[in-house]
Amino acid sequence: QAQLEEPGGGSVQAGGSLRLSCAASGRTFSRHVMGWFRQAPGKEREFVAAIDWSGSTTFYADSVKGRVTISRDNAKITVYLQMSSLKPEDTAVYHCAAGLYRSPTGWVTLPGVGSWGQGTQVTVSS
Repeated sequence: QAQLEEPGGGSVQAGGSLRLSCAASGRTFSRHVMGWFRQAPGKEREFVAAIDWSGSTTFYADSVKGRVTISRDNAKITVYLQMSSLKPEDTAVYHCAAGLYRSPTGWVTLPGVGSWGQGTQVTVSS
């Protein structure tokens, strides 16, 4: 069974930086799109960033563009999210996802392939 583990996260002051990582096990996602979503209290989960299997193509939500960089190491089946210039509105539980594709209505997981991590809390204080 596929598992996605997300160590990292934490608390930081506004303007600070954090790096999230997500390691996959139990299944190889080296040929799949991986990405990050986040969910703030009282809000729906939203897409943050995604990266194709080769690492050459990345996608970002407008809200984080220019402040966030997604990358991956296929040898380790790990995806990273480097966040800088963090704002209080970035506070959320961040979830890693693997086996993604972009449907006409947004990013979704491939049936029978897609997996989600448990999430890691990121708190940005003003």
